Amino acid sequence: MLDKAKLAHTDLTVSQLCYGTNMFGTAIQQDAADAILDRFVALGGNFLDSARSYGDWIPDAPKGASERTIGDWLKRRGRDGMVIATKGCMVDLRVGDWRNRVTPEDLASDLGESLDHLGIATIDLYWLHADNPEAPVQTIIDALIGHQKAGRIRYFGASNWSPERIAEAQACARSIGHQGFVAVQPYWGLAKPNPEGQAAQGYGQYYEDGFAAVHGDLTMIPYSSQSRGFFAKIEAAGEDGLRGDLKQMYLSDTNRARLAAAQALAKQHGVSTNDIALAYLVNQPLPTLPIVGASSPAQIEEAVAATRIKLSAAELKALDVTA
Repeated sequence: MLDKAKLAHTDLTVSQLCYGTNMFGTAIQQDAADAILDRFVALGGNFLDSARSYGDWIPDAPKGASERTIGDWLKRRGRDGMVIATKGCMVDLRVGDWRNRVTPEDLASDLGESLDHLGIATIDLYWLHADNPEAPVQTIIDALIGHQKAGRIRYFGASNWSPERIAEAQACARSIGHQGFVAVQPYWGLAKPNPEGQAAQGYGQYYEDGFAAVHGDLTMIPYSSQSRGFFAKIEAAGEDGLRGDLKQMYLSDTNRARLAAAQALAKQHGVSTNDIALAYLVNQPLPTLPIVGASSPAQIEEAVAATRIKLSAAELKALDVTA
């Protein structure tokens, strides 16, 4: 069973794993999604992550496919005990709107659509899916606080923001007596990304590049927590069998060294290398609640089992090897 904890600076009690639903309504249709969500809840999970844009990369999928799938499940199950998080203000993939959409107007539009898709009146944790470095943080924070006061969102956080902009936003919020962001959604997993792959594939700043400065105050809720299965896939198919995007993102001497370290620990603990990759985040000394993906109830069970692996400070240090 998953442990639960109070999310700092909120009254939200969340499971130690957050389930990421980016494939709902597209690769994972409603019946399969229902089975996954039911199993997640049965194992103590109550924290779901989505986004207004999830599914929009499939032209014939309904707009907001992931949120709609969650909404359909909530309508039949009820919302009791669930903590619903979603994101807005990403580029609009469906209509090819590539401008920076982190504006008060786009925030209001995306939030309204998310509430409609989910079939709820209030979102527990609303993430900005991107930043607009050209916009003053005051404008963005004011807009979020306005929606909070109106009851559309309870708390808000930052995804794909730099540590420097987060610190600036927090200082702005506190200058007007507000707590600001309550959590951060950084790009973070055991496999360290190659900068060129990270830039080419549109991923945000990696945790190891500065987020420790804000981690002491804000909970990290990292995405890509198992590095897109890189370690399991390289074990199964070898380097030559990796997809091109995984090679571009992760193939490096540093990750070869981290693979060897994870394999050694997996052997000691009697678990899989992929389990060690997730346990690496679960066992961080500062509050960290990884977002996990799963395409079946069995994969949910595997992720939950990995949370029971206890890694020492020395073992975490061994995994942090850099070639």
